[in-house]
Amino acid sequence: MNVNLFLLIAFCIAILFILFLVAKLRRVRGQLSIIEEALEDIKSGNLNHRMLAKRNDMTRKICYGINDIAMNSQTQLIRQKQSEQAYKRLMTSISHDVKTPLASLVGYLEAIECKIVAGAEKDEYVHVAFEKAHYLKHFVENLFEWVKLDSGEQIFHFEISDLNELSRNIIVDWISVLENSNFDYVFDIPETEYLMRIDTNAYSRILNNLLQNVLIHSKGTKIIFHVFENDLQAKITITDNGKGISPDHLPHIFERMYQCDQSRSAGGNGLGLSIVKELVAAHKGTITACSTPNRGTTFTLLLPKSL
Repeated sequence: MNVNLFLLIAFCIAILFILFLVAKLRRVRGQLSIIEEALEDIKSGNLNHRMLAKRNDMTRKICYGINDIAMNSQTQLIRQKQSEQAYKRLMTSISHDVKTPLASLVGYLEAIECKIVAGAEKDEYVHVAFEKAHYLKHFVENLFEWVKLDSGEQIFHFEISDLNELSRNIIVDWISVLENSNFDYVFDIPETEYLMRIDTNAYSRILNNLLQNVLIHSKGTKIIFHVFENDLQAKITITDNGKGISPDHLPHIFERMYQCDQSRSAGGNGLGLSIVKELVAAHKGTITACSTPNRGTTFTLLLPKSL
């Protein structure tokens, strides 16, 4: 009797287990059908599709994986569209920045070639043509460097160098330029040695671009260059007493091809500061700017002592 009862209980348990498996398989089958529909929807281009799953669902990891794929694909698509828009703006800006001075250069040279001008006026035309050609050369060099940085093709050579000595060597070449431009200057660079890993060419380009930005766009009369150092990083500030940058434009000055007459970039090509930002990032550093309209601007460069 006890044996029959045991067999009956075992049979009931087996039936219940089979029913449970059937129900589970049906649910899995239904989930697989939903997954198939979701994949078709995502495949057709709907990257906003997301799948819901309970914690005890057997297909939970698959659903979450599909959601991750859709989110990553959506992020890549957004970045691709942003990149395409940025390059369209870049091409438009390049066309304008090259076409205008080039047309002007051709005009001056044609006047000289056709002997329309002579004497002092001819010398003036030659001087203006030279400046236009120099602008185009500088623009092409900046553009070439920016393209290499943006594509990750720029090769850096990091080596142990004395930051202070390197800074002095760069700054000394600017003294005559600043004096000829009627700029007062204060250079505060420690006499002590400060060794750090740095790409000397990139660092030179960073300082040259920042100083050129002040000289051309600040409309100021004084520049202050400070180097502060500790065991972790070097802090370099470049301050001018010029017209400053309005709060509307300040967040955008390091963007590529950013130009606005009310910012410092009027007359530039919008590449100098964006190159600075990329070169600083290659050194794991940061570059920021703070400004007060009509009172001046300060660029602050932070470079870690060890990469």
